[in-house]
Amino acid sequence: MKLAVLGPLSVQVNDELHTPSAPKMRSVLATLLVHADQVVPVSSLMRELWDEDPPVSCLTTLQTYILNLRKLLASATGMSTRQIASEVLVTRSGGYLFRTTLGDLDLHQFHQLVADGRKALSSGDDQTALSTLSSALQLWRGPALVDVVAGRILQGRRQQFEEARLVVLEYLVDTQLRLGMYREVLTELAALTADNPYHEGLHAQYMRALYLNGRRAQALEVFQRLRINLVNHLGLDPGPAVQQLHRAILNAEPIDAQGGLRRPTGDIVRMASSGSALAY
Repeated sequence: MKLAVLGPLSVQVNDELHTPSAPKMRSVLATLLVHADQVVPVSSLMRELWDEDPPVSCLTTLQTYILNLRKLLASATGMSTRQIASEVLVTRSGGYLFRTTLGDLDLHQFHQLVADGRKALSSGDDQTALSTLSSALQLWRGPALVDVVAGRILQGRRQQFEEARLVVLEYLVDTQLRLGMYREVLTELAALTADNPYHEGLHAQYMRALYLNGRRAQALEVFQRLRINLVNHLGLDPGPAVQQLHRAILNAEPIDAQGGLRRPTGDIVRMASSGSALAY
């Protein structure tokens, strides 16, 4: 059973899709999967489904969603509903737990690959880091849970996953720049800076890549665009690191391809390499 949340919600068994179509069932399944192997309290599921205005029949309705999910998983896997209830979608005191021992969850794969990439970066093995972090990012098939109606819990997890993805992207680009892949990163950075107009780290990477490709004028334009966005929308100037890079480019100074590129000595980002506890 292949389970996916890094993009559209997906449940796949033997290359056949068995993802529930009902919006509320999708929300329940998504909430359980983003907290896989943890107990999700009934109160949290109710809050996700109905916010602060649950119907009188909310508990019975939630139990019906759980029962229907168990039936769907039983039909997909060939297991009995009783087996699913004892081995996969399990009732626990005060809540429910989705075990992934019988499944393959893309979120867990992402965490493991990021952890492996972190170790490679820390040890100075850029080639392995490049391969591993690239594999982690290839698991993404679009914005996390893009086709699920999100309440407070799922929206918070979406933002957390997207931030983790951005951090991994930054480290991947740093690795590519260290390896001299200046031209290869330009297309990706053009899109990333357009999507994240206030992100100084991504803009600095874009400036550095352009300058090292002999495109000094465009590198300066990237800085001006960042500065205008920050000043006009947030009332802030770019930070010292970006301004220092800008001065070096403005003065046509040589830039060390290794300079300013981060190599972590510990966790590169805790939320990218490990799950976080559910906030009750």
